[in-house]
Amino acid sequence: MSRRSSRLAGIATLCTIGLALTACSGTVAPTPGASSTSAATAVTGGTLNMLGTGDVTYLDPNISYYSIDQIVLRMFSRALFTNPAVEGKTTTAAPDLATELPTTANGGISADGKTYTIKLRQGAKWDTTPARQVTAADVVRGVKRTCNPVQPFGGIPDFQDLIVGYASFCAGFAKVGPTAPEIAAYMDKTDLPGVVAKDDSTVSFVLTHPAAFFVDMLTMPCFSPAPVEINKYVPGSPDGATHTISDGPYKIDSYVATKSINLSRNPAWDAASDPIRKAYVDKIVINETLTQDSVQQQLETGTASADMEFDSFTPASQIPGLVAKGDKNLNIGPSSSSNPYVVFNTVSPNNNKALANVKVRQALSFAINRDNLIQVMGGPQLNQPLSQVLPPVIVGGESKFDLYPYNVAKAKSLLTEAGFPNGFSVKFLYRPTSANSLKGFQTIQQDLSKVGIKVVGVPSPSADFYSKYLTVPSVALRGVWDLSLAGWGADWYGNAALSFFNPLFSGKPSFPPVGSNFGLYDSAAANAAITAAVNAPTQDEAKTLWAAADKQVMADAPFFPITNPQQPDYHAAQVHNTIYVPSMQQFDPTNVWIDKDKQGG
Repeated sequence: MSRRSSRLAGIATLCTIGLALTACSGTVAPTPGASSTSAATAVTGGTLNMLGTGDVTYLDPNISYYSIDQIVLRMFSRALFTNPAVEGKTTTAAPDLATELPTTANGGISADGKTYTIKLRQGAKWDTTPARQVTAADVVRGVKRTCNPVQPFGGIPDFQDLIVGYASFCAGFAKVGPTAPEIAAYMDKTDLPGVVAKDDSTVSFVLTHPAAFFVDMLTMPCFSPAPVEINKYVPGSPDGATHTISDGPYKIDSYVATKSINLSRNPAWDAASDPIRKAYVDKIVINETLTQDSVQQQLETGTASADMEFDSFTPASQIPGLVAKGDKNLNIGPSSSSNPYVVFNTVSPNNNKALANVKVRQALSFAINRDNLIQVMGGPQLNQPLSQVLPPVIVGGESKFDLYPYNVAKAKSLLTEAGFPNGFSVKFLYRPTSANSLKGFQTIQQDLSKVGIKVVGVPSPSADFYSKYLTVPSVALRGVWDLSLAGWGADWYGNAALSFFNPLFSGKPSFPPVGSNFGLYDSAAANAAITAAVNAPTQDEAKTLWAAADKQVMADAPFFPITNPQQPDYHAAQVHNTIYVPSMQQFDPTNVWIDKDKQGG
């Protein structure tokens, strides 16, 4: 579910658990739905106690890439645009630091569609002494930091060839020494032609081609401004994490890695300058030391010291019971991901390069029973069937289609046409320590045996699964594996099809380790369809072209999608205005409020 191997290794054990890590709004039947009491009855004050089992990766918006990180970033860091906690709008871009959405009509987008001019909101200030206005220069600094040489942002392939001069700027940055002074000096002396501060309150982005998805892309926290004080610290360092400067409603008072994060009101924050966060509570305390079961148990007791989950999520085993009793504190929201899916090694030399033959891949797709896989991975309540590249809520992914409904007879016929009437043997890479990876392997093994395909397991330790197998092209070329399971989620929402197609299906540019096209799929027809969609000048045209790219990829059958998993979240009864925001896969903590008699410390 990542563009870069660094992030892939971090989630290796999570890609096939049936719940996505990265992020679509609303509840999915038959969930009873989370409480979203009207903000008109809201009360202020108190401490929001969030309970979790683990830590963030970074407290740095320019390099953080996990949805868990985004929960905390929402509290102390503001972006140019973001997804608001407003029912029906949680996957659309809304102005945060920007004063308005840029259009050609208001002059925010140039006539050729390649220059975006963004005005910054006055009154948005850094928590410095004295408080200081957030400026366009801060935005430029933030974008520059994304490709720092120590810990770059994991989603750079999304825009490395889109922003003018970005690729060359980053190439030079990669040669800079790993110290804070060297990093700061390079950013200060080196221009980034595609991101320019026109004045203190105006920043322009210049693109290499029109991109209808660009505003949606700008909702990623990596485009957030960075204060000049951040130059004192190496990106991703512990010192940087404990010296954050806030422009959001809360500031970080203390951070103890793997233990806790404590936040309180930022005195420099002005509610009038922030259309996204209501900031009803006075403090937010995150406990990272619990277990998934203990978090759920405490939230159900109604104690004032347990309000919301942080990263643990509702145990899957308890969801049927919560749904059966109509528990209104449970929300099940879509993740807008493809997780897991079966990937075919299209360059495997095994069986006289059988998997290079599209008819063979199509045959295997007809032979795999998606319903069986969904059942062993937790059932349909948490795993909505997915039969194309794009999940719902992604532009182009609204129309469902299935080119490969389960059909053993069709699979056998295609194998015969391809010259394999008696089948052959394939190697399946899987992780024995992951229950769903193991179950997925066993289920596919049984399914394919019905068409004469013998599936031989290639077990891998979780730590090696990506780093020593899937992200190493030479391993695929040697035929060490033929089939495996992987997973992917959207980097942003709305017009985000690019974040699926570019890293997974765009030919050589998407090959590992930069991309995640693990089966080394390369189709001239698909590449042309993707390029056409990337260059679409409007969202309406993009929608049509991405749908065409989806059908082309599925016709080539480089992978077999299984499910768009759903995300369960739970909150205590005293918490209200709980709006699920997909980018965080959580209720927005900056917009909830707590009953007066349960505002514990």
